[in-house]
Amino acid sequence: MKPVKDKISRRVADTSPSGIRKFFEMVLGTPGVLSLGVGEPDFVTPKPFIDRAIRELGEGMTSYTSNYGLLELREAISDYTVNRLKGPRYDPKKEILVTIGVSEAVDICMRSILDPGDEVIMVDPCYVSYLPMVTMAGGVPKLVHSSIENGFKITPEDIESAITPKTKAIILGYPANPTGASFSRNELIAISEIADSKDIIVISDEIYCRLTYTGPHTVFSSLSGMKDRTIYLNGLSKAYAMTGWRVGYACGNAEIIEAMMKVHQYSIMCAPIMGQFAAIEALKNGWSEMERMVASYAMRRRLILDGIKKIGLKCHEPEGAFYVFPSIKETGLSSDEFCRRLLTEEKVVVVPGSAFGACGEGHIRLCYAASINTINSALKKIKEFLNRI
Repeated sequence: MKPVKDKISRRVADTSPSGIRKFFEMVLGTPGVLSLGVGEPDFVTPKPFIDRAIRELGEGMTSYTSNYGLLELREAISDYTVNRLKGPRYDPKKEILVTIGVSEAVDICMRSILDPGDEVIMVDPCYVSYLPMVTMAGGVPKLVHSSIENGFKITPEDIESAITPKTKAIILGYPANPTGASFSRNELIAISEIADSKDIIVISDEIYCRLTYTGPHTVFSSLSGMKDRTIYLNGLSKAYAMTGWRVGYACGNAEIIEAMMKVHQYSIMCAPIMGQFAAIEALKNGWSEMERMVASYAMRRRLILDGIKKIGLKCHEPEGAFYVFPSIKETGLSSDEFCRRLLTEEKVVVVPGSAFGACGEGHIRLCYAASINTINSALKKIKEFLNRI
């Protein structure tokens, strides 16, 4: 028999493991570490959401749901999108699909719209799943380089220069992981005009939409003519402290959502019913809980930005999410070496920018969804590390 590695799909074999999870695994079992690594709220899921799930389980609600998700949840998503996010109204029966977090939504979206060789434009650096999900679906990522100087944004000019006859879609994540970069309404309108004129699908990942600090968030599909052209992705993990419940959703044109449902149907079946019930409670009655958590993130954002400035690192001011992405180029260390040494010597966990793309090299990602004590202690240790090297 040939070596086992020769039996593995070339697409999978050529895909690197997540740089975020690699550092997460390194932390497990290491006592006394200060983690600004994994993008997870330090809040526990609010009790009313948990209580709803427990109550439903106690009443025997332990079955499969529709492949699309509970209709009550899809109705709550539709109402929430219109009334809270000022987005378009989606038909709960045909235009909404409940997924296992936004990560599954990205995966089945790519598998549903891409044929071999189709190109997807995305900014570099970007969320770790975008590029491999395109590749595993047989598509070709077209990376648009960005930098701290341009606020890590993709522009209409960038998009136009990247478009070829094979371009199928653009993926926008805003506010962005890892940079916190976002877009004004006018910037989004300019991008929408390019997408419309070139007949390109826009995949809009807005999981951090409630964590916006410098101005109102604009739902991309709310722009003129964009509802049918946009696959709108969102979920409960970040703003509602529900990461482990794994509830996300995709909204869009009924034919595209049906295509995504087919992939979801055969690979997943449905999201767990208890998570769906918790999500219903969150969307219907959890607004005040969400605002309380977001206010805390806004304060921590200012705390960590001021701290980074004091220790002398150059940093783009993030418009949203709960990450900062400072440059460590002046240290002369690669981002991977910087993070490994910081963990070994100071027991502080951050993520190397290279995990998010070539343009992330020379940066590190710090998550400020940690406690204030953890943020302050980590900043102190990072300063000591910088002074020493």
